Amino acid sequence: MTFHDKDSTDYNSRSAEHPPASADRYSRQIRFAPIGAAGQRSIGESSAAVVGMGALGSVAAQHLVRSGIGRIRIIDRDVVEWSNLQRQMLYTEEDVQRMLPKAAAAAERLRSINSSVRIEPMILDLTSANAEEMLDGVDLIIDGSDNFSVRYLINDISLKLEIPWIYGGVVGASGMTMSFIPGQTPCFRCLFPVPPAAGSVDTCETAGVISPAVDLIASMQAAEALKWLSGNAAAMHGTLFQADLWQHRYTPLNVSKSKRSDCPACSRHQYSYLDDNELESAAVSLCGRNTMQISPRQNSKINMDALAARLRQAGKVEQNPFLIRYRRDEQITAVLFPDGRALIQGTEDLVVAKRIYNEIYGI
Repeated sequence: MTFHDKDSTDYNSRSAEHPPASADRYSRQIRFAPIGAAGQRSIGESSAAVVGMGALGSVAAQHLVRSGIGRIRIIDRDVVEWSNLQRQMLYTEEDVQRMLPKAAAAAERLRSINSSVRIEPMILDLTSANAEEMLDGVDLIIDGSDNFSVRYLINDISLKLEIPWIYGGVVGASGMTMSFIPGQTPCFRCLFPVPPAAGSVDTCETAGVISPAVDLIASMQAAEALKWLSGNAAAMHGTLFQADLWQHRYTPLNVSKSKRSDCPACSRHQYSYLDDNELESAAVSLCGRNTMQISPRQNSKINMDALAARLRQAGKVEQNPFLIRYRRDEQITAVLFPDGRALIQGTEDLVVAKRIYNEIYGI
């Protein structure tokens, strides 16, 4: 689902009555010699996709929009919740109260920051079925996701379409980031051949997270993006950079010789996360939330008004142009989207979540 303001075609032209000329707006960035006027022009002619508009994505997208990127596509499946506000810098209490999808709320805020940037919000879950369409045609991909499956999928798309991407992850006070450039660096699967076993690594649910760690890693992602988009690829750090803000440890790991000749993705060009739908789970647990996301196996288009009318007979229903929030009982709330996805809040039991999903949609 794509979100557009009802009159978005002329939004940018009137949102700032007298927007400053680029030379004025970006003057401090242009004065930074490695970027200069030529680099600023390159940034303004470039595009990027941010996958996940949570903590990392909020910071990285804001930096790119303030820096004058020409076009940015923001992709997110989720809705703004109270627990997000501690670290997801684009969102406010009003966004929670309005039940806004993150991509919609982020688009509003980013447009208010820089009306000259083309913002393309996508309210959807990035999957093997839509990833190529969603990520084709951009110059760079920035990872703001919260799970390994999406990162392996981004890695496959990056290699297939030859689009660089910048990985980032944060848990607790620690984080890491690396830029992956097809044909030049090892790929994500070279470094992490298989996903970690379920429950074997900390998440923001088990270990928490502090916002300064998010800012550090996302700012490094944005800096790497500016280097690439301004024509300064040689300045990119080229390491798997790890940081622990609590212990004040910073470790850039040289992985330049880590490219594997037997890597299924970059050496054999086998894009299993992109091509094999069986690898894609219909249900995932969302980080830091007592929530399960359930996705339909096939693309759906739900009549939201009819669904809301039916659900009002069984529980409390709130509806806006993007979603339905259905409070089933004191424990369970379902957030329902037009593409058939549902966030089942109040449980991490897959069996329970799927049963509720089936009851709602009558399948």
